[in-house]
Amino acid sequence: MTEISSLYVFVLENKEILKILYGIFILFICSIIVYKSDKLFRLSLYQGIRYFRNAFLFYGLAFLVRYVIGTPLFPMLDEYYLTINLLFEFFLVMAGFFLCYSLVWKDFTKDIKTYPLSSWFNPGISIFYAMSLVIVYFDFFYKTRVFMFFSQIVLFFFVSLISHNNYKERGFRNRFLRFYFIAMVFSFIAWILNFLAALWLNWAISVLIDVYILNMIIFSLVLYGVIVVKRKDT
Repeated sequence: MTEISSLYVFVLENKEILKILYGIFILFICSIIVYKSDKLFRLSLYQGIRYFRNAFLFYGLAFLVRYVIGTPLFPMLDEYYLTINLLFEFFLVMAGFFLCYSLVWKDFTKDIKTYPLSSWFNPGISIFYAMSLVIVYFDFFYKTRVFMFFSQIVLFFFVSLISHNNYKERGFRNRFLRFYFIAMVFSFIAWILNFLAALWLNWAISVLIDVYILNMIIFSLVLYGVIVVKRKDT
């Protein structure tokens, strides 16, 4: 117990520096995932990989904005921090939608032989951009993050179900799906913990540490899948 208490004291005393290191760690992983998945897409031309790549670009932007550029170590105006928080939430929500779309894009493509020229702006993705802006607006208007938490909990619940079905159907032939399914379940748990920490636990440091550790595990699992497992299975 003493060691755990000492850990919390250390985190509290160095929380801003640790946040920057945490943000840089996730940003670094996202950069590699984007680079590797872009190469995989160019080799396979599988459309789902395009949206998977986009998701982690947006995750990288979210962590860059919030934990590196938006660190309180650099004194800024309140309006600046408001902009940082709005951008962080938009990138984070949009990344979740991109991740979901990477699994269900076929359902939005009537003619499987005709693909959108852009994976950034097309009819299907435009809906998610609009939904993300609405979620950010409501959280800004009501001065909360409940809408973001609720949307991502629901989203990752369905993403976990889809990932589980994919793993059951093709898991033995594609080990990447096993790691992907685990990562999505962990993401679902992380969003629930975030929601509890925000609404009922007053951002308890013990819960936030668990969330940060869980997030690092999630992104590391995805990175491992992209670099090692996917390479062996293709």
